[in-house]
Amino acid sequence: MNNPNDPNRSSNNPADWPGNTIADALTHLQARWGWFVGLGLVLLVLGVLALGYVFAATLASVLFVGAMMAIAGVGQLVHAWQIKQAHGFIFWSVSGLFYLGAGLFAMFYPVQGASMLTLLFGAMLIAVGALRTWLWFNNRGQRGWGWLGISGVLTFLVGLLIAANWPGNSVWVLGTLLAIDLLFQGWSALFLGFVLRQRGR
Repeated sequence: MNNPNDPNRSSNNPADWPGNTIADALTHLQARWGWFVGLGLVLLVLGVLALGYVFAATLASVLFVGAMMAIAGVGQLVHAWQIKQAHGFIFWSVSGLFYLGAGLFAMFYPVQGASMLTLLFGAMLIAVGALRTWLWFNNRGQRGWGWLGISGVLTFLVGLLIAANWPGNSVWVLGTLLAIDLLFQGWSALFLGFVLRQRGR
């Protein structure tokens, strides 16, 4: 029978295992702080380039999304042929063909793909904003839910702006979002690298 007070007894908690604590992980990452700084600088440069060439960034994002959809479609078709149930086979086949067709369309016609993705993005923001506002309205008496209402209204308005200016804004919306994402990720990686460097001193 194991003695719970035995210091040599192995723990069932993964956090207590040797070499598996947060401190150990940070110590391991401190020696690689330069990689985070380098990655951050690369992402920042790409973000600035994306802002300067927003149309090219839009096309690049459409091509990436199209490639991911095409790969997902092929995967669903392969899955469909490996199952035996008729209903599942039909569902996965139709879904796979839709994803594959949409992905190929976006890859071969990126300008039209950007237009469709921008419209879908605006519609998604409108739906999410409306849902958040509805949730806030039904829970407005509770403390802290005001931020959800503000977020819902702002998201809803941004979605309306995108939809109202469509399709003229299709050439820059996705590219701008990609640039902002690259800049945020770059700053985050850069900041993390400098923090790890300070800890290592």
